[in-house]
Amino acid sequence: MRSLYLRIYLTVLVALALFALVSGWLVQRHFEQERERIVASFQERAAAWGELLQGSLPGADAPPQQQAEALSDWSQRLRLPLALDDAQGVRIGASDSYLRREAEGGPRPRHAQQVPLQDGRTLWMLRPPLRGPPAISGAMRIGGEGRLRPGAGPALHWWPAALPPGGLGIAALLLVLFAAIAAGAWPVVRRLTRRLEALKRGVEAFGAGALHQRVAEDGRDEVAALGASFNQAAARIEALLRSHQSLLANASHELRSPLARLKMAVSMIEDAPAVQRDALRREIHANIGELDALVDEVLMASRLDAGAAALRRDPVDLLALAAEEGARVHAEAEGEALQVRGDEKLLRRALRNLLENAQRYGGGELGVRVERAADGSAQVCVNDRGAGVPEAHRERIFEAFFRLPGHAEREGGVGLGLALVRQIAQAHGGSVRCEPRDGGGSCFRLVLPAA
Repeated sequence: MRSLYLRIYLTVLVALALFALVSGWLVQRHFEQERERIVASFQERAAAWGELLQGSLPGADAPPQQQAEALSDWSQRLRLPLALDDAQGVRIGASDSYLRREAEGGPRPRHAQQVPLQDGRTLWMLRPPLRGPPAISGAMRIGGEGRLRPGAGPALHWWPAALPPGGLGIAALLLVLFAAIAAGAWPVVRRLTRRLEALKRGVEAFGAGALHQRVAEDGRDEVAALGASFNQAAARIEALLRSHQSLLANASHELRSPLARLKMAVSMIEDAPAVQRDALRREIHANIGELDALVDEVLMASRLDAGAAALRRDPVDLLALAAEEGARVHAEAEGEALQVRGDEKLLRRALRNLLENAQRYGGGELGVRVERAADGSAQVCVNDRGAGVPEAHRERIFEAFFRLPGHAEREGGVGLGLALVRQIAQAHGGSVRCEPRDGGGSCFRLVLPAA
């Protein structure tokens, strides 16, 4: 059986059937115990009434008419069906209630209790019939402590009148309960599994290549939470795949230029005059270095996109880090000694990319400043005095392989440095932005959560 909803539904029905069977057995057992208790109590009281009547009825030698009248009188007092037989088993007399019950149940009704008297006579008493749960009527009522006592009053029936008595009534009640719960469980189970089926179809469509596929997030239960988790994962996977596709497409384009130059230099070096060979060797080394840097940045961007870079959360002194990296490009670092928690290697790479970008495009005047923002975050500002970045391009320069028009021909580069800075900042819970600088130039502001 492959349908989940059928398995769930049948599991509910089987559990319900077992519950009904056990409950019916327990209830029936309780009824039987009550019946036995009532019969035993009646027998005890019948013996006591027999002793009472032994001394109250006329003797065995009294006329039968007198014995019958006395018996009828006691039957009315006790509100109990009574009959009296002589020593030979011949009926002496019986109360009207006994005769009615005898007419219904035969010469010896099955509820008759025999009480032998000392003079050889036999006294017969009829207890009320027990149907289903114990039904006590007439001469037998349940007292305050559950004991039987004689008295008047209507019969006490606590079994539903609409149901047959005894075990048949229990079976009917449990059958109705079973049918009601089974009918109510079906739409609930079917609705749950229908949502699971919709989730399954969505997962299959996504796996078949429909990266835009999403599933419904109706409700607040576990299925809705599962749908929300799938949608988040699907959006993340779609973004990663789109990013990787763009990265590979741009990387393959950028690889062609240094490879073409490298191929040309290698083909020319053998036939070139000796004075040109050194220049060609330098060109080969430069192209190899460019290829190495490109591959390194592509791999790092890919790892950051995939979240594979295991970020360390060590204390990092931003001012010391800025001073070390600024010294490489002759930029002076100043400001507060602030600490952040993060991966020192990645933060160093982000600062180095910002400084190298400022050195390449921002002229000779470079500076680095570490300061605390109004919201308590730590900021590293890399300042230059270059031509600045047009407002329309201040966000796009952080996209992979984007370069300002004309800069690629003059300054080189592959357009991945600033994209890596943004990825590193976001991986640390921060951000980076480009702002115009007073007096000309740009300020690249790296914002990180303070430790």
